[in-house]
Amino acid sequence: MSAQKILFVDDEEHLRFTAKQSLELEGLEVECFPNADQVLQHVTRDFRGILVTDIRLPGTDGLTLMRKVLEIDPSFPVILVTGHGDVELAVSSMRDGAYDFIEKPFPPSRLVETVRRALDKRRLTVEVRSLRREVGARDAVEGVLHGRSPVMRALRDQVSAVAAADVDLLITGDTGVGKEVASRAIHEASSRAPMPFVHINCGALPANLVESELFGHEAGAFQGAMRARTGRFEAARGGTVLLDEIDSLSLPLQTKLLHAIQNRVVTRLGSNEPVELDVRFIAATKKDLVAEAAAERFRSDLLYRLNVVTVTVPPLSTRREDIPLLFSKLVSDAATRFKRELPEIPDSVLAKVVSQDWPGNVRELRNAADRFVLGLGSGDDTGGGEQQDLGLADHMALHEKALIAATLAAHAGSIKETYEALKISRKALYEKMQKYDLSRKAYSEEL
Repeated sequence: MSAQKILFVDDEEHLRFTAKQSLELEGLEVECFPNADQVLQHVTRDFRGILVTDIRLPGTDGLTLMRKVLEIDPSFPVILVTGHGDVELAVSSMRDGAYDFIEKPFPPSRLVETVRRALDKRRLTVEVRSLRREVGARDAVEGVLHGRSPVMRALRDQVSAVAAADVDLLITGDTGVGKEVASRAIHEASSRAPMPFVHINCGALPANLVESELFGHEAGAFQGAMRARTGRFEAARGGTVLLDEIDSLSLPLQTKLLHAIQNRVVTRLGSNEPVELDVRFIAATKKDLVAEAAAERFRSDLLYRLNVVTVTVPPLSTRREDIPLLFSKLVSDAATRFKRELPEIPDSVLAKVVSQDWPGNVRELRNAADRFVLGLGSGDDTGGGEQQDLGLADHMALHEKALIAATLAAHAGSIKETYEALKISRKALYEKMQKYDLSRKAYSEEL
């Protein structure tokens, strides 16, 4: 974390020199300015320093500077330096957000004492904000990317890391694995969370309106454009743009997209005025874009620009141990959504859910949970896909692991209830759990 800094503004050179010397002798870092012109570029919500400014300044005065600083961060400590005739003005400014004021001429000890108190306040404010962001980011990720398998733990770690990095990225994964969910988790865990998240399904955009949708247009830009329209990129200013199914964009449009991403500007149709963008781009696809680029169906330079980081969302087939808890969570969500009583899930249903293949991944599993809550189907029919063509040994091992995982989930991780339900010994259960890398703790906690 960077050191704290004092921004000191006064148009009198000897006062700047004296203040800087007094503060630096106390081990404090100071940057002095003769006017307010360059101060605001240093002020952010995460800046760890404070502002000390004279009220009377050439150009922008100290009170105006204070108001602009407090617009950026209402908690930013501003100490006003006043002449004798400005004391009443300084006192009234305390009601407007000033931290404190010092009357000229002031002894160095008074300046140092006031500055130290303000720096302590600022340090606590920034640290609390940082902790809240960390907690919020963790909740944003863990609250939507469910599962305790190694691949899901690795995915959550990667999502948390890239969320903080604020780089463009590519999300890959099979149909229905949750690429949009991962994208939203990245947005919610990032500093851009308060700003818009704009999801653009590139495959669903009408071919003749793609440019207008993305970049916007001016009135009269084409037949039917009766008035100006803000594009989806502009609408996401300060936030995140998810370009879902990006592989469906035509090559000419990929060229324009590359320009927008590289230069962070767009130009509306019918206009010559560039509009600057402050957005993060996330692209999502189920295709192998490297292969698509090799086949000249996707621009390689756009691919290299997007995949600064690549996040791969794993399919359910690689994390079967997550399925019992995930299905239970989806059943609970469905019961809430359909305003139904939460049904009990029989062991036989959990066992079948785990043993089935789900080519549609989480999306297909959610549909099965909806059908279960609505009572559509009979017995333990969940509507999952067929088993893959496995050898007998692999098939039996897969079924055994699924059955143990489902029974652990059904009994909230209770070892005694699990081995009794399976009618095996405690020792046998422990050996099989070790063989299949199953943890009791993973099923004893809420999802």
